[in-house]
Amino acid sequence: MSTPVIADMRSALESALAPRSLEIIDDSARHVGHTGARGGGHFRVTLVAEAFRGRSQLERHRLVYAALAPLMSGAVHAVNIIARAPDESV
Repeated sequence: MSTPVIADMRSALESALAPRSLEIIDDSARHVGHTGARGGGHFRVTLVAEAFRGRSQLERHRLVYAALAPLMSGAVHAVNIIARAPDESV
């Protein structure tokens, strides 16, 4: 199910990283009562992009967080990231 937040996340990630594949799942329901959320959602993002080739997991996560930065102060509270280069197995 796509929501406006997921659509915004998808747009930001596609613009910044041009992923070959991208899956965004809203995990917010699993975090009901999490006081730190302040209304922002919890999401699981799995993406495959050429931009990740030769980069460490930390560098990959930084790229994803940089793309999502405008959303992180409100609509998005937490992101679980799986980021792979095209030649890496799932």
